[in-house]
Amino acid sequence: MAKLVYLLTIMPLLLLLSEQCEAAATSCRHVGAGGAAAAAGRSSGGPQVEGMFVFGSSLVDNGNNNFLNGSGVRADYLPYGVDFPLGPSGRFSNGRNVIDALGELLRLPGLVPPFADPRTRGRAALHGVNFASGGSGILDHTGQLTGEVVSLRQQISNFALVTFPDLRAQLRGAAATAADHRIKRQDSFQRCYLSKCLFIIGTGGNDYLLNYFNPRKNGTEGGTGTPLPEFTRSLITKLSHHLQRLYALGARKFVVFSIQPTGCTPVVRSFLNITGAACIEPVNNAVALFNSELRQLVDGARSRMPAARLAYIDSYKIIKDMLDCWRSS
Repeated sequence: MAKLVYLLTIMPLLLLLSEQCEAAATSCRHVGAGGAAAAAGRSSGGPQVEGMFVFGSSLVDNGNNNFLNGSGVRADYLPYGVDFPLGPSGRFSNGRNVIDALGELLRLPGLVPPFADPRTRGRAALHGVNFASGGSGILDHTGQLTGEVVSLRQQISNFALVTFPDLRAQLRGAAATAADHRIKRQDSFQRCYLSKCLFIIGTGGNDYLLNYFNPRKNGTEGGTGTPLPEFTRSLITKLSHHLQRLYALGARKFVVFSIQPTGCTPVVRSFLNITGAACIEPVNNAVALFNSELRQLVDGARSRMPAARLAYIDSYKIIKDMLDCWRSS
């Protein structure tokens, strides 16, 4: 039921993002899997987008942490995956996560593979790659107390330095990547492939849990010694830079998830050693402040990224409404 409500809520936004221009499709016929062939697929029940590239933390991680030997944030054991066809897969869920559900909704041909899997190269990456890492955050040092994680900055570097040239070679030929990996103009690869992919960002919660509210932090950067408004603004500023970096690489369609009501989750109450309260309101208030500024960032993004289209997904309201409905029943 929760996943059904979630999908029904975000479906209009995703369908809006998946719209394609027939004229652009005609001009893209010569590019690999893109353009008119993909448009024909959409009209005949094929994929709604070329692919999905996913960045963030545990809520969207499809198994990258399985390949990090030093990570203390893992989901490759039961009861994780008890309802997933492949069993424990590194998803922080009993079954499919939201990325799996979105992939099915958009009719992608299979599950979006994790970047850290050595098999996620070449044609295996054509319909998307998941770069997310459980325990990571917007700040580079978020999650380090739990062991090895892949920060958002490094996730985007993995896309830029590995997946981007790999895909370009697949769709345009290896000669196109040999000259210069940096984009100087919007060539057919960006216009006909990357611009028709979804770039999904789901991060920020761990920056509060593992930094701002972390009782084990000792006044280091991002710790409890920083005023909440200042800390939140620093997160939004860094996230804005990360989005602009993806935009410079050719990303045009973004789906940005707000932070869920983190203060209502059992793991947070356990981590902060708080019992009795249904939700920890100081945590939820901090998250709500971030979400408010995140929405402003999304609404004002056109001034910095004029060709981009962004959808803001209000995960906080979706989950909070379900919790309130359950409590009142």
